Amino acid sequence: MSQRQEPRPAGQQQLAEELQALGWYHDNLTRHAAEALLLSNGQDGSYLLRKSNEKEGLYSLSVRGKDSVKHFHVEHTGTTFKFGFNEFSNLKELVMHFANQPLIGSETGTLIVLKHPYPRKVEEPSIYESVRVHTAMQTGKTENDLVPNAPSLGTKEGYLIKQGKIVKNWKTRWFTLHRNELKYFKDQTATEPIRALDLTECSAVQFDYSQERVNCFCLVFPLRTYYLCAKTGIEADEWIKILRWKLSQIRKQLEQPNATFKS
Repeated sequence: MSQRQEPRPAGQQQLAEELQALGWYHDNLTRHAAEALLLSNGQDGSYLLRKSNEKEGLYSLSVRGKDSVKHFHVEHTGTTFKFGFNEFSNLKELVMHFANQPLIGSETGTLIVLKHPYPRKVEEPSIYESVRVHTAMQTGKTENDLVPNAPSLGTKEGYLIKQGKIVKNWKTRWFTLHRNELKYFKDQTATEPIRALDLTECSAVQFDYSQERVNCFCLVFPLRTYYLCAKTGIEADEWIKILRWKLSQIRKQLEQPNATFKS
């Protein structure tokens, strides 16, 4: 005979509802999944709140600092929330604290500023099926300022080495992928792109082994094939996967009647 589950006390029920309403609370996300999520698509200062498996009323704040993820306890005592040396009378006060971008010092001496709350729900491209990936949010100074303000997951940016069209030399350029456009700039500070490539005209993206450089891939267009190289094979693979996903989305749109593209 199965035991009848006791209803939650009113206070616990209210807390559960408040946590679920918090866009960056991830109820049953594990420690390893949180690390994979933040490292895959977070940035320095990205953070999320999740339930800890250690005991009832204990939560974990997982924060990305550069190339690692740190975890900090947030304890709900029944009447207050304890975080570090601070104690908050309710969840709203705790959220307000995070909105003001506090500085955290870990036992290793690493200092981390909480900047980007990580939302629980987000539309994902299929290439991220193995890891639950979310896009970052940017904080403000109040609770109301904690609103989504980041590019979609179908975006990417970074430095790549590009082969010239006429003179076959290689130059480092800053690339940005947004919607159906791949733009490249002289560097990250440049405001005007050297060129914007319309991916609706691209027929293929693949690794390339014809060059004397490693970690190269190419984009095939009707009038030109662009040869690009990344610093690492992993980075090249990431670019290829996201670009191929873009092309697959474009093909799906083409199959729909009255298809229109947003570039």
